[in-house]
This record gives sequence, C-alpha cells and structure tokens, in this order.
Amino acid sequence: MLLCIDAGNTNSVFAIWDGTSFLGTWRASTEHQRTADQYFVWLSTLMEAQGLTDLEIDEVVISSTVPRVVFNLRVLCNNYFNCRPLVVGKPECVLPVPSRVEAGVTPGPDRLANAAATFDRHGGDAIVVDFGTATNFDVVAHDGAYIGGVISPGVNLSLEALHAGAAALPHVDITQPARVIGANTVACIQSGVYWGYSGLIEGIVARIKVEYGRDMKVIGTGGLAPLFAQGDIRFDSIDDDLTIYGLAVIHRFNKDPA
Repeated sequence: MLLCIDAGNTNSVFAIWDGTSFLGTWRASTEHQRTADQYFVWLSTLMEAQGLTDLEIDEVVISSTVPRVVFNLRVLCNNYFNCRPLVVGKPECVLPVPSRVEAGVTPGPDRLANAAATFDRHGGDAIVVDFGTATNFDVVAHDGAYIGGVISPGVNLSLEALHAGAAALPHVDITQPARVIGANTVACIQSGVYWGYSGLIEGIVARIKVEYGRDMKVIGTGGLAPLFAQGDIRFDSIDDDLTIYGLAVIHRFNKDPA
C-alpha cells in the first residue's frame, strides 16, 4: 500500500492510495520539530479511527516544500514502514515528462506533482490555479511538461499581513460578499480580498493564455478553489486532491516507466 505525503508550507497531507483510489486522507500543520514517532502515533491513530488498521504500508512518496521536515519523514519510513521513500525533486525520482524551465532551476515538487496529475486526469494545455500559502499558477504543456508559471501571495497570507500591518483592521474570514461596496470595515476587507483576488486570477489566467497562444483548460485546486469558483472565475474543473494524486502518478511511473 502506498502512503503519499505532501508537506506544504502551512499544512501536510497524508493519504493512502490503493492503486485506484484514496482510502483515507488526513491533514496536519507542518512542523519541522515533529519527530518520526509523533508522525506514526498521529497517523496510526487516525487510521484506526477509520478502520484501516489492517493496511500494510510498504511504499511512500513525498513532496515537500519545507526541506527541514524531510529528514523525520525519511526516519518514519525507515523505522515504521521499512522502506526508502521516493522524494519528488531528488535526482532518483524520474518525472513522467521532464519539466522545461531554465537550466539549473528546480521547480517546487508540488508544482511537478500538479503537472503530472493534471496531464493524467485532464490532458495538457492547462493552467492549474493552486490556492495554498501562495497562490500558484502552474502551466502544463500539451505533452504534460511543467513549463513555468506564476507565484503570488496567498489569500490567507495577505489577510494576515493586512491584520498585522494595520492595527485598526480586524482579522476576517474569507467569503463572497453580497455587495462590492462594503458598508462596514469587515465587509470592506472581504470585498477587497475576494474581488481583488478574483481580478488577479482572471487577469493572470488571461495573460497566460495570450502568451501561450493556444486554448487552455483552467483547473482549480486547494482549499479556497470552490469559494472563488462561485464568483466570476471560470474553472473547467475543481480538483481537490490534485497534488496528492500527482504523487501517486509519479510513484507509479517510477515503478513502471513503461
């Protein structure tokens, strides 16, 4: 059984893949201090709660944008699953289609996973809008190669910066406001963030399409994708587990490149 781990800047996702579907998916805050033993106790407890105690994990694939957590994840694999994990972005991990970026540049492993998953599920000529700590735009070529993209500050990161930098402004939850013109401070902030990011996303997607010069699908992923899909943004698909599924695709290719 395959354990897929996507360690992001804010949260880490653990998911068990049986070759066809995910049997369980769990999320925890990303903390480099967490030990292998703590990972195992946390994961085994959640697996037991879902009746998955009989599963034998013998393979692991990892994507991490936080290098400091990889060591303890490797120890987890060695001590408890008796395996050496496949780590996306390392030389021993082969991509289904190599990325085409500037020489010497190593794209984030989450972006490589997004490209692999997008091509497998949706085909090429696509833009992935990934709502995470950063809002990433990943461009997937016709053959499935990651060829570059855009990185902008994430929605929640911008909200935290606004709250921290302006003492009089409260921290608010993101929602689609009923009106653009806010009649109170909270409504004004919600409108600025929601419609501001909607405009940012629409504008960047439009510019990518013009520069790319071909019709492109737009795939949304990440926790806030469904919320922004309620506005003016036109996603061809919302794919909640895109990144973690991409890890399963990459692992499958490394086991059987043919």
